[in-house]
Amino acid sequence: MMLKKYFFKIPFIFFISIFSITSINTISMASEIPQPTRGDDGIYRHSWMTETFLDLKEDFQSAKSKGKRLVVFIEQKGCIYCQKIQTEILVIPRINKYIRKHFEIVQIDMWGAKEVTDFDGQITTEKKLVRKWGLLFTPTIIFFPEEIDSLRGKNGKEIAVAMMPGAFGEYTFLAMFEWIKKNIYKKGEHFQRYVNEQYQKNRFNN
Repeated sequence: MMLKKYFFKIPFIFFISIFSITSINTISMASEIPQPTRGDDGIYRHSWMTETFLDLKEDFQSAKSKGKRLVVFIEQKGCIYCQKIQTEILVIPRINKYIRKHFEIVQIDMWGAKEVTDFDGQITTEKKLVRKWGLLFTPTIIFFPEEIDSLRGKNGKEIAVAMMPGAFGEYTFLAMFEWIKKNIYKKGEHFQRYVNEQYQKNRFNN
């Protein structure tokens, strides 16, 4: 639990790195993965993303049964950074492959009226859930732990192991998912150090 609190204290300057690291191959690689479609609510969705009844405990168990981690994307209509993640980042083959293999994504509309059941059992709406969790930005990507049995009675924000507030370039984006999947956050290695190491390694290997 201390690690979670530590992560949320990452300096604000980290947020400023929005889309600061991009690959010159992104455009050519992106064409290999089908583009998402925009729904009536204005939010972009890929066909491989999870369609659920938004019972988050059930979504967690579904992901776990497949050996995956649950991730919630908070998005909204007209959010250009949400669109960039969906149409520019998630269509990069190596990112698409990694996330589909290890994670299940559930999308929540910041202003939506769909019914949602939080981890603590409270039934509410998308809009009220976002307010309950105190989220202010879209996109916000929320990562959940491998186990929640010891966290009964807590809501989604309380059990989350990390949040990515905003949209980032491909190396930072993928590094966050790796940082979670490999449980590096549990070892105490700061995410910023990890992403810098990965960037340097990829830069010199290309």
